Amino acid sequence: MSVQYNKPRVGLLALTLELYEQLAPGLRESREEWLRQAVLPALAPVADVRFAGAACRREAIEAIVADYQASGVDVLLVLCLTYAPSQAALPALRRTRLPILVWNTQELWSVDSSFGGDQMLHNHGVHGTQDLANVLLRSGVPFHYVTSHLGDPAAIANLEDFLQAASVVAGLRRCRLGLLGYPFPGMGDFAVDTTHLVSTLGCAWQTLCVEEYIERAAAAADREVEQIKADYRRSYVLAEDLTEADLDATARAEWSLRSMVTDHRLDALSYQFLAFGEDERTVTLPFVAMSRLMADGVGFAGEGDLVGAAGTWLLNRLCPPASFNEIFTIDFPGNALFVSHMGEANVAMARQDRKAPLVARPQPITRTRGRQLALVTVFAPGPATLCALALGPENRWRLIVSRVDVEDFGPLPGLSVPHAKMSTPIDVREWLTAYARAGGPHHHAICRGDARPRLKLAAGLLDAEYCEVG
Repeated sequence: MSVQYNKPRVGLLALTLELYEQLAPGLRESREEWLRQAVLPALAPVADVRFAGAACRREAIEAIVADYQASGVDVLLVLCLTYAPSQAALPALRRTRLPILVWNTQELWSVDSSFGGDQMLHNHGVHGTQDLANVLLRSGVPFHYVTSHLGDPAAIANLEDFLQAASVVAGLRRCRLGLLGYPFPGMGDFAVDTTHLVSTLGCAWQTLCVEEYIERAAAAADREVEQIKADYRRSYVLAEDLTEADLDATARAEWSLRSMVTDHRLDALSYQFLAFGEDERTVTLPFVAMSRLMADGVGFAGEGDLVGAAGTWLLNRLCPPASFNEIFTIDFPGNALFVSHMGEANVAMARQDRKAPLVARPQPITRTRGRQLALVTVFAPGPATLCALALGPENRWRLIVSRVDVEDFGPLPGLSVPHAKMSTPIDVREWLTAYARAGGPHHHAICRGDARPRLKLAAGLLDAEYCEVG
């Protein structure tokens, strides 16, 4: 399974000097042509860019920014095509809700003995960006600043990190969370004032009913159920003891949960397994469904953890694929952590050299009428990033982040749940102590690769603390 996410939507605000309309006719048009011929194609692989033409007057700048904001772009990308006085743009930039990225760039690569007045006229935006950065700082307007040339190998990648972070944070503001059941009694590290959640992160949330889950599963069309079962047989190694009744109940549970996500327009969800067992009509638990929904981009955390679900969604958008995760056991001599959960892990994170086993848990975790199936997802080995979204002192959000390495480990024959082992960048004792002192909760997310640059940018956009462990 793989998910294709939309590219960040960018509004390009190109600034020039009004005086040049008389002193250097055609200069603005020349700089606009460079943007269209060189800059926009370079950005096209990483962003959908709107460009309305360069502006030099306050009224035109305000109209462009207002139009971009109304059209729903994620980021305002500001370029000075020539020197441009900051006060023309400041009022619009103070009012906008859009994240601002000032890109200090130019067409010319080098200044040598052939440099002359024409090259200087066409490549002197740098001091305009300095003017602008100064007044934005003095006015308390947050912004990100990047200096690069299109010839720099990492130029677009550096921009992409910020554009992606801004796009994902904008998506988080619109994120819809679902809570199926209730939070696990007594678990305090993810306890949250939902008013604070909505007012700071912007996430909407709603409660979901176990009865709806049961009724949808029972009403699932046979054709839909058979298609899901066929996908199980095609994609996984089915344990020999699985019956048609096991597969049918698991597929119905998946259809039920998927339809709830669709109909309630959910981006992420959490459920509490005890709530399923309180209704004697529950046939099975949606462990397989949630493992596959994460692969489709739905955020998740267990035990009624809305914060963790939002955190998994965030990481799964910043650096997909990402999975909900939990540390269970310490491997002291291996300087590693054993991670697992009851039955949920993003199956898109699974190692690719073998199919994930689909098995029945030997013991039910709560009362159900049928057996409870799970995918024994073992994460592919390699560099990874751990991230926990958590509340810190004074109810301020923080992202607790660490580089880790998923080891070549498992699946273990004695385990019927997802599991993996990851090594820490420092002594595991020091790592766990630092994580705990940072307020790291017992739920977190993990993704492949190094997501730290994007997570640091996302923390800034969220006005959250960035805490790196290790």
